[in-house]
Amino acid sequence: MKIVITRPIPEAGIEMLKQADHEVLVLPHDRPCTREELLAATTSPSAQGVLTMLTDKIDENFLQQRPGVKAIANYAVGYNNIDTAACQARNVCVSNTPDVLTDATAEVAWTLLMMAARRAGEGERMVRDNKWSGWGPMQLQGMSVLGQTIGIIGAGRIGTRVAQMGKGFGMRVLYVHRRENEAMAQLGAQRVELQELLKEADFVSIHVPLTADTRHLIGPKELHTMKKTAVLINTARGPVVDEAALVEAPKNKTIFAAGLDVYEEEPKIHPGLFALENVVMLPHIGSATVRARNEMSQLAAANLLAMLRGQRGKTQIV
Repeated sequence: MKIVITRPIPEAGIEMLKQADHEVLVLPHDRPCTREELLAATTSPSAQGVLTMLTDKIDENFLQQRPGVKAIANYAVGYNNIDTAACQARNVCVSNTPDVLTDATAEVAWTLLMMAARRAGEGERMVRDNKWSGWGPMQLQGMSVLGQTIGIIGAGRIGTRVAQMGKGFGMRVLYVHRRENEAMAQLGAQRVELQELLKEADFVSIHVPLTADTRHLIGPKELHTMKKTAVLINTARGPVVDEAALVEAPKNKTIFAAGLDVYEEEPKIHPGLFALENVVMLPHIGSATVRARNEMSQLAAANLLAMLRGQRGKTQIV
């Protein structure tokens, strides 16, 4: 049996697949593969397993052209790149990699929060550009974090972990979720409607999956509902935030700042964001720790092996 990995990943997962006596093809380019490259790599009837990235679109068209594919292991928590209904209709198994990147992504949310609140990106650029003239009492005054209110939009694994970290700063926690979350309740967090969270929170951190309902969940109306002193953090999916509207909010001081690790049309970024000193931007590094990426590769490989054996993968979706 042949397994195709659409981009180089940490060796731990690759070795697991090789040790199971499968032929493993890793596409060599460290960039998103094209549809043509994916189709060429899976042309053999023996290519039954594919380990995909979030940038690889698995849709009805691909499944029609490659009916031999039996299992897709997505190297990500999200799976909006995969038409799961089409996979289910064709008995193609699908898995993702939750849990193992929870802490790493929560850490990046907090990195962005602290950087945006305390204007760290602006200050770092000032020092690197040799424009810092020394300490001054009015220089780079940011927003306090200790004892403030954090609003969590999406209280899944990552959102809950961000809230737990917030309790270390003595923060009041509000959250929006489709149901009560016991772990959040243990923190003393309060479940509220989105509009109330936006009005009350000093920091708003987004942790929802990208669906038809969450696309542009945060737009002009929501940004204007936030405090002028508030900070918006997005480590979920770029299209959850209307990026054009987000450009206007920090520019017009509708909100104090924003911190982004994801973008609406990655890797393309709205050009208006580059001019804003009060927007911190990272290159989608939420899960980028050695530990998390190794564990993601192992979990994806383990899921793929199980699904190809006709067993249920540990984190199988379909």
